Amino acid sequence: MCSTNTVDDTGQLLRTKKKKSVSSSPASIFCNQRWLKKKSDALTVKFRAILKRIVSAKDAMGDAMRGASLSLAEALYVAGAPLRHVVQQSVSGPARLRVRAHQDNIAGVRLPRFESFLADGDLAGRSPPATSLAGLAGGGQQVAACRAAHARALEVLVELASLQTSFLTLDEAIKTTNRRVNALENVVKPRLENTIAYIRGELDEHEREEFFRLKKIQGYKQRELERQKEAARRYAEEKAAGEVMLKRGVSMGTAESMLENGDDRDEDIIF
Repeated sequence: MCSTNTVDDTGQLLRTKKKKSVSSSPASIFCNQRWLKKKSDALTVKFRAILKRIVSAKDAMGDAMRGASLSLAEALYVAGAPLRHVVQQSVSGPARLRVRAHQDNIAGVRLPRFESFLADGDLAGRSPPATSLAGLAGGGQQVAACRAAHARALEVLVELASLQTSFLTLDEAIKTTNRRVNALENVVKPRLENTIAYIRGELDEHEREEFFRLKKIQGYKQRELERQKEAARRYAEEKAAGEVMLKRGVSMGTAESMLENGDDRDEDIIF
């Protein structure tokens, strides 16, 4: 009697009889399953919140990109074609726009978060670099507005990238957690319950065999004790009978000796 979902070494389990530790295993599995469900619920709540923010960020991205395109068209119209060359010549040194990465911990899951910033000024472009000569001849206001619009668009794009990365990470974490919950509920827990039922059945059968063996030994000892008592009783009876026969033999010998002795006959006794 052995299945694939049971423990093979039954003899060792029967010798140990760790029923308490075996019985506590389903409780630990239930606690782990409950904790994983809570983790999945927390991740799902965060997942939905990020999804709403992604929808809002995509709407804002459309508006920001539209505004950046319009502001670029206005700047090119006012400043003229040389604006492209002036902008390219004014760009020197490392990039002013930087992106830093952070990590947020949500129920044990690390979510990456990106943040854009300017190394020497405000991201909206209110503090332009001193080397920038764009729009000096004309259309400086439109060029500044174009810079601010593109900076705002970059902000939205970085935020959207951060949200989408967190979205994908959360989606994978939720799938993994749900798979673990389903594995505990549908595979590990039934298999462990089957193993526990098998072990308990083997332990009960072993206890019944042990009880039957003890009863047989007790019955054998009882019969042996009764046999010894019967033998002792028979021996006592035989001994008592022998003593009686011995006494009777002594009495008969005395009577015969008296009959043989004629001189000692009593006149009152009629022979």
